[in-house]
Amino acid sequence: MADPPLLSIVVPVFNEEATIDLFIAAITPFLDAIDRDWEIVFINDGSRDSTLKVLRAAAAAEPRVRALDLSRNYGKEVALSAGLDHVRGRAVIPMDVDLQDPPELIAAMVAQWRDGFDVVLAQRSDRSSDTALKRGTARLFYRIIDRMSDTPIPADVGDYRLMDARVVAALRAYPERMRFMKGIFAHVGFRTTSVDYVRPARVAGDTKFNGRKLFNLALEGIISFSTAPLKIWTYVGLAAAALSVLYLIFVIARTMITGVDVPGYASLISVILLFNGLILTGLGVQGEYIARIFAEVKGRPLYLIREEIGARGVSVSPPAPARSFPPAG
Repeated sequence: MADPPLLSIVVPVFNEEATIDLFIAAITPFLDAIDRDWEIVFINDGSRDSTLKVLRAAAAAEPRVRALDLSRNYGKEVALSAGLDHVRGRAVIPMDVDLQDPPELIAAMVAQWRDGFDVVLAQRSDRSSDTALKRGTARLFYRIIDRMSDTPIPADVGDYRLMDARVVAALRAYPERMRFMKGIFAHVGFRTTSVDYVRPARVAGDTKFNGRKLFNLALEGIISFSTAPLKIWTYVGLAAAALSVLYLIFVIARTMITGVDVPGYASLISVILLFNGLILTGLGVQGEYIARIFAEVKGRPLYLIREEIGARGVSVSPPAPARSFPPAG
């Protein structure tokens, strides 16, 4: 087998036909300046445009470019996991194809890695390019996850980071299907440092994340790395029960002093609706955890690869060998 390349760049793509060639042209000079022994692994996450055609042409033109074509759209977290399963580099860097992860930062990350760090995070030092709403919700999310989770998740850090090959090997041992990669990255530990950068604007195309997807991702992060939402409802239930007892004592005392008070329909309905709302909310929180248990115990493969394109040729991958649980170690 050929020696592993120095660097592997992992790039999930979904409907990104306009950005792939721009990305390769922009990043190649920076990679060549570090070492000409590198690879870029694109993961086509069920694109519906000409992304796959562009990837074929890119792999034919540049032997250091490879691509995995997933059988359908699985979402960015799973697509990123597929890429990490198939890279060969001694250091691995996940990146977005829109060039909001600046390639010029790679040299500084490699320098820190060569100094002995296993993980080098790219941390945003300035979020002024985001809207006030996005800045506020991001700040709120990191504050919540920091208080709830036993695993500290660095603020203002995305998927853009450099990881040593042994860190990537450790990540392959994580079998969960409901994946929040920022949390999994943080959970593996290892010796970590960071470099600051300012995130530029997207070079082409439109973002695939809307408010609903970002909310679902944040919810996945909280539930995947904390049982606090379940524990909170124990305290909410106890507080509600205590208030109910106090209210019952108040009603009995008032009845004994002033007699039977027929009016009170509005207050009674309000109390009933309040407690019904608390019960349903508690059931909803439990349902989120049960849904994830259901997804895990079914044991379905995390993803299926339809085709692999690149230096090792083009091959169609049958469903059976696709990963379900990766081997430990």
